[in-house]
Amino acid sequence: MQTHAKKRIDIMVEAPLMKKVLDLLDELEVTGYTVIAALAGRGKDGSWHRDGLVGRAGAVVQIFCIVDESRVDAVAEPLFKMISRQIGIVTITDIQVIRRDHF
Repeated sequence: MQTHAKKRIDIMVEAPLMKKVLDLLDELEVTGYTVIAALAGRGKDGSWHRDGLVGRAGAVVQIFCIVDESRVDAVAEPLFKMISRQIGIVTITDIQVIRRDHF
């Protein structure tokens, strides 16, 4: 089976910032993304978990998208600019996909 190199961009942010991130991805013409609610984790400030939260404040979501390698800088730079002033991280990993034209 033939596979094709792409990049996966993962964005972890507090839930109230999610809409701004999704709007930015739409503006950058990212063809697809997925949002997953994060239940618990640990970071430089210690452990956290979603239990007991009231509303979206303090809740964290993961947004991920897959892009062609040629688009990584065009997508990652504005994301980093947005996230650098907020609680959140952006990671980029090498992946292989089967359907090249979907991304």
